[in-house]
Amino acid sequence: MGREEFTERRRRTATASVVSFFADGLRPRGSRASDGVTWQHCGVTVPTVQVSDVPGELPEGAVLLDVREDDEWAAGHAPGALHVPMSEIASRLDELPPDAELFVICRSGGRSARVTQFLNANGWDAVNVDGGMSHWAATGRPLVGEGDTAPEVL
Repeated sequence: MGREEFTERRRRTATASVVSFFADGLRPRGSRASDGVTWQHCGVTVPTVQVSDVPGELPEGAVLLDVREDDEWAAGHAPGALHVPMSEIASRLDELPPDAELFVICRSGGRSARVTQFLNANGWDAVNVDGGMSHWAATGRPLVGEGDTAPEVL
């Protein structure tokens, strides 16, 4: 099976279930990200890492996937990240490298946990970055923005 056929098969499978999948709620276990929160969705634990576990320079074959909305991305994001908003994941699966390890990030970890579980259920190797871009910025990791103002996390 070629890459295009593989990607198309993933897209058909993913699109069929994405609306109901994202409509369900995630339930965090634990009280704070620093407590080692694991995310649960429909009884399934979502693989999660802390911001400190994300390599400063991603190795070949790893991608930081930012699933925040366009305005959040424009205000400030990690250099080199791939931007695909959560609402567009199913229609843009062909932009995700099929063999990459995906570190999925949003503002605080909720949206990225949903996307992580969705991607893993559809054949990708993805982990949620707990605490998201809020923790990214708080730990002094670099940010870039799309305008003339200093980058920030919305």
